[in-house]
Amino acid sequence: MGTGFTIDTPIRVAHLGIDSVISIVDDLLVERIRKAYAARFGLPFSGIPRNEPDGRAKRIAAYLDLVQDIVTLKFAGTQADPTRYAALLPGSAGARPPKPGSIDVNIMSKVDRLESGNDLSDAVAALAGFVRSKVEGAVVLSAGFNPRLYNALAAFPEFYRDATGSLRKRIILKVSDFRSAMIQGRYLAKKGLEVSEFRVESGLNCGGHAFYSDGKLLPVILEEFRDMMTGLRVELRELVRGWYVSAGKPYQPDATPTFEVTAQGGIGTRGEADRLRETYGISRTGWGSPFLLVPEATCVDDPTLRRLVEAGEDDLYLSKASPLGVPFNNLRGSGSEQWHAEREAKGKPGSPCPKGFLKSNTEFTEEAICTASSEYMGLKLAQIDASDAPEPIKQRRRADVLAKQCLCDHLGNSSLIALGIVKESQGPQAICPGPNLAYFAGPYTLEQMVDHIYGRGDRLTPADRPHMFAKELKLNVDYLETLVRDLDPADTKQTAYLDKVVANLLEGIATCRALATETPFADENLASLAAAADREEDRIRSLSKIRPVSDNLCPA
Repeated sequence: MGTGFTIDTPIRVAHLGIDSVISIVDDLLVERIRKAYAARFGLPFSGIPRNEPDGRAKRIAAYLDLVQDIVTLKFAGTQADPTRYAALLPGSAGARPPKPGSIDVNIMSKVDRLESGNDLSDAVAALAGFVRSKVEGAVVLSAGFNPRLYNALAAFPEFYRDATGSLRKRIILKVSDFRSAMIQGRYLAKKGLEVSEFRVESGLNCGGHAFYSDGKLLPVILEEFRDMMTGLRVELRELVRGWYVSAGKPYQPDATPTFEVTAQGGIGTRGEADRLRETYGISRTGWGSPFLLVPEATCVDDPTLRRLVEAGEDDLYLSKASPLGVPFNNLRGSGSEQWHAEREAKGKPGSPCPKGFLKSNTEFTEEAICTASSEYMGLKLAQIDASDAPEPIKQRRRADVLAKQCLCDHLGNSSLIALGIVKESQGPQAICPGPNLAYFAGPYTLEQMVDHIYGRGDRLTPADRPHMFAKELKLNVDYLETLVRDLDPADTKQTAYLDKVVANLLEGIATCRALATETPFADENLASLAAAADREEDRIRSLSKIRPVSDNLCPA
């Protein structure tokens, strides 16, 4: 959800019992939002300068404390009159006593700059800020395994059970497949650290950065979790138990370490959520991008919201905009895209790089710079111009360079505009919705979206919307096309990788065909899944004729 769109979501909905996640990548944005909300609620504010020692951790902790204070204030109102709270509950919840939603935070493991003069890297400093705060939520670790960050977790007692068996802070890992969950879970368990949730996300049918899963489709991945997670629970429990024993710490048998498995990425109807729970044993489902169309829940400026409302399938695309070099789900015509195009037209491509969170390239400089910066683009474009590559290849390489956008700054601007902190002209807006948003219109009230999720009231998506698994399959074959296009036939490693992707896709297609024969849940378009399996298998076979892969993977 970027850095700004859920920056204040707990303030908006936690008092109604809804869990949400705040990105704490951008501590400078966090500080500006803290100042605005302190003024709005008449709470004290003392600024923390950018050059303050340990300032990043202090800014994050101060903001989370403010969020907790505001949620507490608003929740008192919910307790006094729980009418709206009760109306938002699913029908099976009964007369559940009001409880505020969890205030969780997200740290992208890959965004972990370590600058000279700083004692802590960016990710570790963000973690320290979360731990120091009064929030008793979870840290969601995404974007891969970072040993430095994972080792830092062990330094904080808040992630260990106390004498009563309670945890003050919890760990959630966002993972792409079971193997990733197993490796990361073991690494942490050997340190006595428990994962409370493995959050499985579709590799391509998601918002933000898209971490490709080598053609492995979500239903195949979830089958493996269903079949293997009992054994993983036992293994991790014993590793944690062993750590407590070796550390001489009290171990509470009644506080048996366990975890839940949740899923997200492209869910659009209650029937699809029911499928995830009933077929794969998923305990909860995550709905992200559709909430960008709910102003009560997310912080999106009006011009960007209008673009999202009008966006069709072709407007939501997988781009090369991220300086991290990871595919990035993007919106055509965004404020950021227009801003970069204007700078390019003026002969000044790239960004001044005001924050530098994504500095990682040392191709031309001793100190890392960002690939979306003017400095890098100038150097890289000059190198391309001076090369002896054919002009069509030069053009493609230039396009790849110019596609980069200043995400660490622009992803926060929408929230600043929406809260009246800056004018639209001062803040180019980047946004990262998932492809699923094309099937929603909006804007919606919170009640409308919640009723849609629980299958009551008016359905918000068209009846012919493709099943989430059908959409994911198409996105994966689309991505296969790019792999085939860029393949060097002489590169045996690339060819072998392509074989692996095709094999995974064909396995996924077989799984989808079997699933399509089952009885659909209400509002589950299983018919679209059967049609997609036939269509996308034909596309794969056509691609194999363009750029041959192993005959045994795509027999005639």
